[in-house]
Amino acid sequence: MREKRDEILILRITKSEKSRIYEKMLGMGIRSLSAYIRKMALDGYCLHLDLQELRRMAYLLQMCSTNLNQYAKRANECGQVYAADVEDLRTRLDELIDIGKQILSRLADL
Repeated sequence: MREKRDEILILRITKSEKSRIYEKMLGMGIRSLSAYIRKMALDGYCLHLDLQELRRMAYLLQMCSTNLNQYAKRANECGQVYAADVEDLRTRLDELIDIGKQILSRLADL
């Protein structure tokens, strides 16, 4: 069950400080000032993760698994798999590995 927030905290800031807070809040993609200030006060930082690379990686992984299933079906039906198909799958898997390494290195920099 969600804890009820019934305490009020009053904070005095200048107009320039307020505008900087809003800039940072909107830059992080957070729309609630209360949530942003609470997160910063309790944890000291907010992370904004760009998940576009993860979405691309998930898409490529789905494509590879679909292709692999098709290759397995063809191998079971006629007993052969084309070298071009295997090379295409290797290329896609190499791209997946590269994207994974980039994501891990960017996460390590945080």
